[in-house]
Amino acid sequence: MTPLATAAPGSGGGLSTILLLALPFAVLLYLMFTQRKRARAVAEAQAGLEVGQEVMAAAGIFGTISAIEGDVVHLEVAPGVVLRVARRAIVPDASRPAGGAQPGETA
Repeated sequence: MTPLATAAPGSGGGLSTILLLALPFAVLLYLMFTQRKRARAVAEAQAGLEVGQEVMAAAGIFGTISAIEGDVVHLEVAPGVVLRVARRAIVPDASRPAGGAQPGETA
């Protein structure tokens, strides 16, 4: 026998190699589709902002929307204090922190 014939891989190793190479691609596809779904949900929530809604800006500033002018949201953070923030800086459904208590309340 020649050295090349003895070094040939055994049968059945091809399927495991294909599975080993396909697994990272499957994970990447899964991550890509879930990211698109999250981005679409955030965009829909930002498009549905309304005056009077309590929201949180990406910087962690809570306030109530007092006016919307295109891509600029006027966020009232205290009586008489209005901040202008980009619509994309508003975090959807963040009127309650992760703990479930309103800002300023103790759990």
